[in-house]
Amino acid sequence: MPVSREREGKVMSIEEITLCVPENASGMRIDKFLSEKMEGQSRSYLQKLMKEGRVFVQGKPVKANYKIAAGETVRFTLPELSEPDILPEEIPLDILYEDSDLLVVNKPKGMVVHPAAGHYSGTLVNALMYHCAGQLSGINGVLRPGIVHRIDMDTTGSLVVCKNDFAHNSLAEQLKVHSITRRYQAVVCGVLKEDEGSVDAPIGRHPVDRKKMAVNYKNGREAVTHYRVLKRFRQYTYIECSLETGRTHQIRVHMASLGHPLLGDAVYGPSRCPYKLQGQTLHARILGFSHPRTGAYMEFEAPLPEYFRELLEKLPE
Repeated sequence: MPVSREREGKVMSIEEITLCVPENASGMRIDKFLSEKMEGQSRSYLQKLMKEGRVFVQGKPVKANYKIAAGETVRFTLPELSEPDILPEEIPLDILYEDSDLLVVNKPKGMVVHPAAGHYSGTLVNALMYHCAGQLSGINGVLRPGIVHRIDMDTTGSLVVCKNDFAHNSLAEQLKVHSITRRYQAVVCGVLKEDEGSVDAPIGRHPVDRKKMAVNYKNGREAVTHYRVLKRFRQYTYIECSLETGRTHQIRVHMASLGHPLLGDAVYGPSRCPYKLQGQTLHARILGFSHPRTGAYMEFEAPLPEYFRELLEKLPE
């Protein structure tokens, strides 16, 4: 689905989008069809476009409950989006490494990586804009300068940030070919029987709750997680996870699919937690990659945060 973008200042204009309805989507509501095809656009927002008469099937405007048929052509244009001004903020950063091309930071719990609706300040990007004073790659646009990959708000640990497009392109290619080392540590509910294992299951949007991800064999993208047991407790297991791919919420979704959701994860696990935790117990401990300038392999370790260490001491064996 080709979508071309032209940038003029901070305004993005997205050209007309054309989709042909495949056989397996025949009879589906058009709002559901488009929400599955348009990653990043909510179903309610697409319904709003239809209410405004912006979505056409076979050249005629349709409502959200329209049932599409195989072979029909869907056309619509997303309105221009004005990106808000993102301001530098003097927020302390725990920097594990820095040079003229990149830096590796240890992200704290509760910090959003890049600005989004409801979080236009206090993010890692705001802090980076202050620290780097304009020296960040621009490939991902105004909202995500320097950001090659991300970790969830309540996940802690190592994250690489690029200061120029040369470094960004190199790291993005390494992510694409799965050559970056990413090892996480987590505590999951229940006691894992196997000492190690792998989950090879595609991840995509949850078919009902669009705010969640799920193992989705129909519309998901390839996702592979390897795990091994570090220590077993009476009701929990301390594990290390290695990623081959980097899908949204990958470890959280994969471990929940095994019946072992992360401790503290109210989205994919039990809503009630016996410990006072802020979200899931997940830490990006090891990050390794080839330096974009020298080609030398570099590996960084973010120490376990205090809350995580204290939790391991509390868990009954």
